[in-house]
Parts: sequence; structure tokens; C-alpha cells
Amino acid sequence: MRSAVVVWLKEMQENLRDRRTLLSALLFGPLFGPLMFAVMIGLLLEKTASEFDQKVALAVSGGARAPNLIHFLQENDVAVEHLQLDLGRARTAIRNGRHEAILLIPPEYPRRLEEGLPAPLMLVSDSADNRTGKYVARVRALLNAYGSQLASSRLLARGVNAEVMRPIAIDEVDVSTPAGRALLVLGLMTYFILFAMLMGGLYLAIDATAGERERGSLEPLLTVPAERSTLIYGKILATCCFMLLSLAITLAAFCVGLKLVPLESLGMSANFGPGVALRVFLVVLPFVLLGASLMTVVASFTRTYKEAQSYLTLVLLIPTLPIVFAGLYSLRPSNWLMAVPSLSQHLLVTGLIRDEPLPPLHVAISAGTTLAAGLLLAWLAGRLYQREAILG
Repeated sequence: MRSAVVVWLKEMQENLRDRRTLLSALLFGPLFGPLMFAVMIGLLLEKTASEFDQKVALAVSGGARAPNLIHFLQENDVAVEHLQLDLGRARTAIRNGRHEAILLIPPEYPRRLEEGLPAPLMLVSDSADNRTGKYVARVRALLNAYGSQLASSRLLARGVNAEVMRPIAIDEVDVSTPAGRALLVLGLMTYFILFAMLMGGLYLAIDATAGERERGSLEPLLTVPAERSTLIYGKILATCCFMLLSLAITLAAFCVGLKLVPLESLGMSANFGPGVALRVFLVVLPFVLLGASLMTVVASFTRTYKEAQSYLTLVLLIPTLPIVFAGLYSLRPSNWLMAVPSLSQHLLVTGLIRDEPLPPLHVAISAGTTLAAGLLLAWLAGRLYQREAILG
């Protein structure tokens, strides 16, 4: 262990003098990721809030045939623009982006309405345009609401209670909390945390393996009277220290950055104070050894610094892939999912953000399996450095 500690101190001292390693471990990953995340969330919330307050612009052709409908739309924050278009010209105007949606009211609309028959309306829009999809959905909902009002009026005129058309009354009970709703926009925060943590040890893992080989300092190092596996364990320990430092700075940056995001404007709250950040640190802590050992193992097969950098850049994506699947399939915590490293950390972190109690069994399985995988990879790195081919 004394040899491993000496190697650890050597690597720490050398890399603390390396500007590139310091920028990666203390600046680029820990600060750039949370800053970019906060800016993205802020812009998304600002856009969503502005859409709620913004009036829907609706072009209407033949509005004089349906004055009551036009009045209903205007009362519900729809900016009506009157024009005269046929279906062909309306399609062209939508394709060219001159209008978000066009409502065509045909000549037979008033007659069929008076006769109690379905009165035709034609809503022209482009369903492939994501920019206008929400506005068109609001217009469609308003038209359906106006139709329901007309149906109720017709029933009342015939002495029929409109309630008979509602055999089922649904009352929705929302059990979500402001912290739980915040996960709609904070769900990918674990990705940034793990990525920044891995970036913190990336350059040290490269320099301690491929960098040593490229500089020609690996062979003299392996000739010292100490087990080769002990030497590589010291390098892995130094990588772990830089990753822990990066993790701490990242979580501190999220604590500050999320306070600046106006989640409360949409009924959400960022449950990420210092106490939650500390618990997230403890939950992610077992993954540090796994990440450091994985990068060391991959870098041991490379010959040059650039080659190792290319391979490890791809390796950084592997631990974050389970997080993507968790978002796509809306996975919920279970005992067997806790056995998957990075996925288990993601599920536990999201539970903390929701302000939910973490089952001790889940925490134990996550920490145990992740540490076991990390120790296995560290042992594998030690075995790899026993080979003479490591000097080739």
C-alpha cells in the first residue's frame, strides 16, 4: 500500500501542475455542464411561459357567416385575421409559412346550422410544423368547445337537460408535487452529473497510461521494486480523487444554477439544496471507482495520447446510455434495475429530486453492484499491467 500511496501522490502532484487536466477537472466539465443545462432549461421555460400568454393568430375566411363563432374565439384570446381564400390558396399560404392556421367557413355553414345539421368547418394547418402544432391544438380545442355549447343549447331548446349527454363525470386528482413535476425538465440532470464526473478524471487516466508510454517513462516506472498492479492502483486512486473533486464542484454548480431557473412560474420547484446535493454525492460515490477503472483499462490498450483520447471520448458515452433508456421507457426503481450501474444511480438521484425516501435495499444493491464492478475492472487493470506487452 505504501507504493500505491507514493504513486497516488506523484500523480496528484504532477496533474495539479497540468493546466489541461485542471481545466478539464475543475472548469470545463463541472461548470460548463451545469451552466449549459441551466441556460437550456431557462430558455425552455421562458418559451413555454410566453406560449401560455401569447394570443393564437388565426386567419379566417368567411368570418361574416359565423359572427357568434368569431366572437367566441376572440373572447378566448384568439387574434382573428379576416381574409378571403379558397382551399387551394389556403394550402399554399400554410406551406409558405404566411399563416399558422387558416379556418375556412363555407357558404353552407349558416344554413346547415339553422337546420340543426352538422355545419362544416375546415381547419387548414401543417401537422409537420412543430412550431405551430400547439397553436393549432388550442384552436381545435376551442372549436370543439364551441360545438359542445351549441349542442347543449339545442338540447335545452327541446326541453332536454344537457347533462344527459354526460353519462360519466371525470374528476382528475393530481398527486404530483412541485418537485416531482420539475423532473419533466430536470430528468437529464444525472447525465450531466456523470459526464462531468468522468471528464474530471479523463485526462489523468490518459496521461497515467498512454501518456506514460508515449513519453517513455512507463518502462522506468515499472522497473521499481514494487508490484505493477500496485502502481496502477495508485494511478486509479489519483483518477478517483480528481473525479470526486469534479463531482463536488458539479453538484455545487447545480445548487447555485437551479436557483436562477424560474421553475416556480410553471408550478415546479427545484428540490436541490445542499442537503440533497450531499445525498446525491453519496449515491454517485460508488460509480467513481467504476469510471476510473474503466477508463484505465481502455487506455491501457492504446499506444499514444491521441489514440487514448479518441477511444475514451466514446467510452464516456457508455455509462450514460442506460439513462437514455430510462427516459424513453419511463423506468421505475426495482431491485433488479438497481444492479445496473449508472442506471441505478440515475433512478436514485431522480428519487432524491422528487423528495421521495430511498429504500435502503435499493441503495445497498446499487452501491454493492457498482463497487463490485469497479473492483473487478481495477483488478483487470492490474492484470493487464502484469503483461510485458504493456511496454510495446
